[in-house]
Amino acid sequence: MKQGKTLSALAVEIERQSTAKRDFVAATRSLEMIVAGDGAAALAVPGVGPFGLNGHAGGQLAAHLDIPKRYYDRMSAVAPALLADNVNTWMRREDVKTRRMVRTLDGTARAFLSDRYQPFDNDLVASAALETLQDVAPGMVIQSADLTPTKLYIKASFPAVQREVKKGDVVESGVLISNSEVGAGAVDVAPFSTRLICLNGMKHTAFGARRNHVGRVVGGSDGAEIFQSDTLRADVKAFLLRLRDVIRATVDPAQFAAIVEQMAEAAGQRIEGDVVQVVEVTAKRLLLSDVERSGVLRHLIEGGDLSRWGLANAVTRAAADVEDYDRASELEALGGRVIEMPVASWREIAHAA
Repeated sequence: MKQGKTLSALAVEIERQSTAKRDFVAATRSLEMIVAGDGAAALAVPGVGPFGLNGHAGGQLAAHLDIPKRYYDRMSAVAPALLADNVNTWMRREDVKTRRMVRTLDGTARAFLSDRYQPFDNDLVASAALETLQDVAPGMVIQSADLTPTKLYIKASFPAVQREVKKGDVVESGVLISNSEVGAGAVDVAPFSTRLICLNGMKHTAFGARRNHVGRVVGGSDGAEIFQSDTLRADVKAFLLRLRDVIRATVDPAQFAAIVEQMAEAAGQRIEGDVVQVVEVTAKRLLLSDVERSGVLRHLIEGGDLSRWGLANAVTRAAADVEDYDRASELEALGGRVIEMPVASWREIAHAA
């Protein structure tokens, strides 16, 4: 399992960002892209000033205006004035009622979102999650945590709740809580198991719950900074109560028993086809890169377990080879998908030749 920040370092950065971030709402037509003094494109919010755009916000802006991302990136790199001309032309053609939320941090626009986006922010999610975990699982251990440019992750395990998938192969119960403040994913709570012989982590998406960041339309004049109204605070309070309920349900030992039973069934489902082709089909189904595909094949062969369970663990083992924490977490979820996929889909993989 890839390690991120220590819990104390995570808390410090979450607190820093909670005071440094600023959010604005404005009609799309009133926004303007300019070329800043450093030669890079920036987004000017009425009455506030320009903000540089990170790659994520730029991608959201490109998607909203139907500008191909590859072309957007090329203009941004070599012809920022042309990019500004393209963006401004299309923004000025937007309906006068179309409004966007611009989320900023440290002087940079980090998200370009709908005005219906509900900011369930990381400080609130992390606080509610950790308080609930300490309450329902006092012996819990934070296995891994991180705060990437797009997501918060908290991966906790419960050493008191362990089961064997097969003789000598023990997994430990846990939970994954993730959130995105910038439209890169919902608030997500899902069971998360740790395989003790290798410390691979696996997300069990089918047993989890998600809450999208969709709420009421945010009011205010163009360029108005967004603060929490009484109505929005009430929405957030209700959400946090629901989040606590979901976490409690997710850490239920009975649910973990059902997950391990699914794993045990997978351990008995053998790979019947050509191993190389099995991994090839798996890679196409899971949208793995060529490097990831090669890693999964290597880990499957080295692990010596030519079963559905072995293949799932080869995918989660490949997560440790990836530098990017977001992608490593996606691979942990994809390993869980191998276990959870329908029987017909598994047969197609298992008999690949």
